Amino acid sequence: MHLQWTSWLTLAVLCMYIWNVIIVGRMRNVHKVPAPAMDGPPEFLRAMRVQANTVEQMVFFFPALWLCAIWSGDIPAALLGLVWLFGRIIYALAYLKDASKRSTGFLISSVAAIALMLGAVVGLSGVLK
Repeated sequence: MHLQWTSWLTLAVLCMYIWNVIIVGRMRNVHKVPAPAMDGPPEFLRAMRVQANTVEQMVFFFPALWLCAIWSGDIPAALLGLVWLFGRIIYALAYLKDASKRSTGFLISSVAAIALMLGAVVGLSGVLK
């Protein structure tokens, strides 16, 4: 079983997470927020929240992605994962500018994650066979 598309998507998601971490580091530097402080100006707090929320979402996303890939196929899982990734990027860009604008990206990524989980359930239950 080759899961190359899901593997590539996983690497892309990890790159997106590294981007989040770099933004937090830049905000720490720009706003003079020394580690391990977790409080600072709104720009820093928004960057921290984007990074933290992304980690929180990855805990659900990665198992759902891989279970969907294994049980329902590489391409469907990778495509839904790509939707999740775009949702997270939209979420991050919006949240960094204005916290009240984060909902669209959050909704896109949440729906994609739930679809991945449902894809795993459908594949595992044998409904598609």
